[in-house]
Amino acid sequence: MDGEVPFEEIQNKIRALMPDVEEKLKRLVRYPSVAFPGYPSGPVTAIADATAELFREYGLPGVHLLEIPGGFPAVYGECPAPPGAPTVMMYAHYDVQPAKKEDGWETDPWTAVEKDGRILGRGAADDKSGIVTIAATLAVFNGKPPVGVKVLIEGEEETTSHLDAFVIAHPDFFRCDAFIIADMGNLTVGDPALTTSLRGEVSCIVEARTLGSPVHSGTFGGAAPDALIALVRMLATLHDVNGDVAVPGLRTYSHENPDYPADLYRESAGLLKGVDLIGTGSLGARLWSKPSVTVIGIDAPSIGASANILIPKAAAKISMRIAPDADPRCELQILMDHLRSVAPWNVHVDVREVSTSSGFICPTGGPGFSAASRALETAFEKPVLEKGTGGSIPLLHLLHDAVPEAEFILWGAADESCSHIHGTNESVDIIELERSIIAQSLFLSLMGS
Repeated sequence: MDGEVPFEEIQNKIRALMPDVEEKLKRLVRYPSVAFPGYPSGPVTAIADATAELFREYGLPGVHLLEIPGGFPAVYGECPAPPGAPTVMMYAHYDVQPAKKEDGWETDPWTAVEKDGRILGRGAADDKSGIVTIAATLAVFNGKPPVGVKVLIEGEEETTSHLDAFVIAHPDFFRCDAFIIADMGNLTVGDPALTTSLRGEVSCIVEARTLGSPVHSGTFGGAAPDALIALVRMLATLHDVNGDVAVPGLRTYSHENPDYPADLYRESAGLLKGVDLIGTGSLGARLWSKPSVTVIGIDAPSIGASANILIPKAAAKISMRIAPDADPRCELQILMDHLRSVAPWNVHVDVREVSTSSGFICPTGGPGFSAASRALETAFEKPVLEKGTGGSIPLLHLLHDAVPEAEFILWGAADESCSHIHGTNESVDIIELERSIIAQSLFLSLMGS
């Protein structure tokens, strides 16, 4: 095609650039940029400045901090589109999940270490790798890509995002022909994938109360109900004997999912030897299309603080992943109604909403999606898999509402088999990082031609 940059030229430029890209990523890992309430804000604002400086160095015009009301700033810059060329908005985020060495890290999570061809450190995959892949892609074109480019690096993807309200208030700001969401990855290293669906997430807190105060378990136990026992019985109704979610009325996304190798899943999840997988149906459906319920926290006396008493009050926080096309408020209401209905012994129950976020189904079949698939296949020299993911990015639904005609390209340098995002020993494969930059550069070249 006219104007298309040859693959070999892109590949050679990126290989020459990779030592600097690796160093830039290692520097970003050093910032403990946890945007959660209660964590220091200094490292978060510092990495925003460092990210802006990185993009200036790699040739993005007009880089500045974009103030997001109520939240941490985003990093923004743009290259105007050549006449007749489309515009692509490229997204990643600089905030990360918390991490402590004592959680089980082999190394200090805030000191990037290279080991076995991977860079270890919190955020190395999720999503500081996304930042450097976008920056390096622009560097390939010396800051003058063949399409219009808007770069948006968020600072609150891992926590309550104030960018959501900004999108709703300023839809024209996000006008483009395609969004690149560099916050995904492949199942395994070397096997290219485009993500086409994401589950949503809802959460609530359920509290059971039985007594006005703690009482002696010997004197009163056997007739007065214990609140923790009542709560446990309620939570036990959330799954059937197979481990499938047993809440009637929840939606399942009707979609043919690719096979997810069970052995790979066991290894990636760190499943202990002999422990069964739960649920029925294909593994892809269980992870990407069907609801799943997790009790993510319980308020009850700890073992260390235990005493021979009946517990008067106990509570649990429940997180539920929902089908990509499900209505989050409807699904949460079904869950909350179920919890109320299964409370035993007329115990007092309070169930309250915590959060709702929509899933996402990526539009496919357009020229952008076709170009992305071609770019990945060329960079990885393998056919491209289309897959779902169980994680949630509520922003995608809002971007689609703001720019309904835009395409979405969901990919990244992480891999589900070894990257351990949100967990201990998070890492990114260096060759995968290079291939991702090549693919993204090829995509811009194809879109420009």
